[in-house]
Amino acid sequence: MLEYGFVRVGAIVNKLVLASPLDNAKEIVKMIKKADKEGVSIVTTPELALTGYTCGDLFLQDELLDEGKKALSIIIESTKDLDIISIIGMPLRCNNQLLNTAVIIEKGNIIGIVPKSYIPNYSEFYEKRWFTSSFDLRVSEVRLLNQVVPISTKLLFRDKKYREVSFAIEICEDLWAVNPPSNNHALNGASIIFNLSSSNEIVGKDSYRRNLVSMQSAKTISGYIYASSGIMESTSDLVFGGASLIYENGKLLKSNKRFELESNLIYTDIDVRRLINERCRNSSFTSSVYNGDYKVIEVDVCDKIKTLDRTYKMYPFIPVNDKEKRFEEILEIQSSALARRLIHLNNTKCVIGMSGGLDSTLAFLVIVRAFQKLGRDNKDIIGVTMPGFGTTDRTYLNAINLVKEYGATLREVSIKEASILHMRDIGLVESDRSVTYENIQARERTQILMDIANMLGGIVIGTGDLSELALGWCTYNGDHMSMYSVNSSIPKTLVRYLVCYVKDNSTDKRKEILTDILDTPISPELLPPDEAGNILQKTESSIGPYVLHDFFLYHLLRYGASFKKIYLLAKLTFKDSFSDDEIKKWLKVFVRRFYTQQFKRNAIPDGVKVGTISLSPRGDLRMPSEANFKGILEELDKIS
Repeated sequence: MLEYGFVRVGAIVNKLVLASPLDNAKEIVKMIKKADKEGVSIVTTPELALTGYTCGDLFLQDELLDEGKKALSIIIESTKDLDIISIIGMPLRCNNQLLNTAVIIEKGNIIGIVPKSYIPNYSEFYEKRWFTSSFDLRVSEVRLLNQVVPISTKLLFRDKKYREVSFAIEICEDLWAVNPPSNNHALNGASIIFNLSSSNEIVGKDSYRRNLVSMQSAKTISGYIYASSGIMESTSDLVFGGASLIYENGKLLKSNKRFELESNLIYTDIDVRRLINERCRNSSFTSSVYNGDYKVIEVDVCDKIKTLDRTYKMYPFIPVNDKEKRFEEILEIQSSALARRLIHLNNTKCVIGMSGGLDSTLAFLVIVRAFQKLGRDNKDIIGVTMPGFGTTDRTYLNAINLVKEYGATLREVSIKEASILHMRDIGLVESDRSVTYENIQARERTQILMDIANMLGGIVIGTGDLSELALGWCTYNGDHMSMYSVNSSIPKTLVRYLVCYVKDNSTDKRKEILTDILDTPISPELLPPDEAGNILQKTESSIGPYVLHDFFLYHLLRYGASFKKIYLLAKLTFKDSFSDDEIKKWLKVFVRRFYTQQFKRNAIPDGVKVGTISLSPRGDLRMPSEANFKGILEELDKIS
């Protein structure tokens, strides 16, 4: 899984015996071995885990410090045959100073020591009584257990083969400082940050701590692993909850239950390649000023992941939390953008082709909302139904009823006679059912809309969505074209949810119409229906399920994932819905269509960006129309 950028990281909260390093070493060894069995490659303990954080003046006693070294040697010896890198919190004397440190061990070797920089000395904290800041450190190496080891806050641990897998360390208060060391760690290439902490619990602190870790993870675009001391610390004045958190670019992946009496471990898989891709596209990140005086220590991060310990949303474009609030915001963005354009055009009329399908329904609802915002009469919305060879009674009636129900102006123009005449003119037999037959109808409809708009001094509102643009599932200079496109950054899966949201907040008659539209199969209705008058041409039978295509699109454009990786994620996510062969089949369709249809996207009309992904050539996607994709298909054929 390292090939795809996944590295399994963990956080241990060890059951503590306060001021008894040898007992703590045994417990830490047990938990490291447990982490190793779970496939964890890098694991951390809390701050001062070998001794306990609340030892007070015992930190100034030889006995505690010497026993700490013995305890560290036990951990090193007991884990030397494990394929895991461990980060151990302990106090350490160095050059007449006592430091609060993280000791990093790999395969029986101490490979680095990172001291704490910001020493809190306010409220309940009195660390300056015992510890010295890394800012006062005057050496770059220290001898520990007969090993000469680099000691610095500027240590970067990087995998020998997969260079994007790199980590650095900060300790507790470092995170709470105005300029945390992790800022520089990230700018110098650390994709993963470990924080060894001792954070006590008071009312409200847990949510504040989570927000802080989340924000730092987002700001540094990193995986952030936070492990804090547990409940067995001294409770003379405080209680510690043992909070463990793992974030990735601001998103919580794993957390533990606080106030546990026994040791506990959390772990998950950080997607390092996703983080690096995000950094590369973020010009603010790459142009930040930083101090590059770092020592790089090469490590062997073992690839032990057999099955990913994380899940992915089947519908990545659909919000998980506060759905109604998000849907409302999306509709506000769409309708506000259109309202602004209409103000610029002196409140012109809007012309829209009504098919009775989802896309035209959403676009129509957005126009209605924009008119409401402008205080305009819906009569200036011209809903045009244009029955053709594939139009069914169901979609035809839904289109008419929707326009009437909202008080818009209905016009009907059949395209059959004009299409037949055009087929005769170009020599296409009427029995032909090729793409030419289909595109003739699409372009005829667009011509009608454009001409009606000219007659009325209005503009044509496009109905095509993001998924159709990605696949090129539109007729060039047909439904591909309009004067303003309100759905151009709304994927098909989201279109359905938005229409459903409007339906749920509508009156009974409107709810009835929208419900039937939602239940209608997705179709361009360009081929004749079956003998019973039902839709015969179903889009997803031709190009594949939109739930898959939207998943492919999201991971390709949002995170720059390779198609091999997208296939891996899709197999994991849709294992109960599609076979591996089906996923690969439709992924190959996506690749072919995405790469061959850029010429259409290069000529799309203006349209508002709503989410993080847009295909506008003026904004988010600039790619050549001739980009080669054969190698991608060949690579997909090789993998199982």
